[in-house]
Amino acid sequence: MLNNPDIEVARAVVGIGNDYPPSFELALHSHKRGQLLHATTGVIAVSTPHGAWVTPPMRAVWIPPGTPHSVRMIGPVSTRSVMIEPSLSRALDQRCRVIGMSGLFSALLEEAASMPFEYDEAGRDGLVMKLIVAELECAPVIPLSVPFPMTKALAARCHAFLESPNIKSGLDEWAGALGLNRRSFTRLFRRETGMSFAEWRQQACLAMALEMLVAGTPVTEIALDLGYESTASFSTMFRRALGVPPSRYC
Repeated sequence: MLNNPDIEVARAVVGIGNDYPPSFELALHSHKRGQLLHATTGVIAVSTPHGAWVTPPMRAVWIPPGTPHSVRMIGPVSTRSVMIEPSLSRALDQRCRVIGMSGLFSALLEEAASMPFEYDEAGRDGLVMKLIVAELECAPVIPLSVPFPMTKALAARCHAFLESPNIKSGLDEWAGALGLNRRSFTRLFRRETGMSFAEWRQQACLAMALEMLVAGTPVTEIALDLGYESTASFSTMFRRALGVPPSRYC
């Protein structure tokens, strides 16, 4: 199992496995290779200058080559991932994204992490790595991103919101704080984040909810803290976004 993602290995795809204690943080860094990072247990939060991505089990985050990023562990975390040479990863998205993990994909990453550094490219191990790249290229993208805008005043407000998200925070309030009318704010927000304000606000609340669930916070308390009218309305949002109820992460 390779633990150092930056070690020089004469293979285009290399498997990695690590275990981390709760709240462990990897400071801002980057890799020459692209990285597919998957938490088999716990939740990981990946941050870059352009946004934040939360990846619970059954999900993984793709980090393109050369992308500065930090990683925070939420709960005890075990990761299985692969590092992919730029020559192979050019066909992949050059932006961070969260993808869905099938049982097969997860098992392939587990297998890759157990391989020797210099595995046989012409044998079974090489076929496993090729299948991993093929699975990555067709994996579904999951909306678990919180992109940051470039405009400084808007970015500052977005960062502050992430510290204490609330689903009731209104568009008019944000627009007024930036000295913009409703239409100008709406256009600016979508242009710089690729999302509507309502979509972005929900993603920020969802990211916080995942952290609180892993920390053991009751679902009812999470729903109220995030401004939802009821546990049911929060649970409905959560299930629609992730395909499973909040209890899945308790």
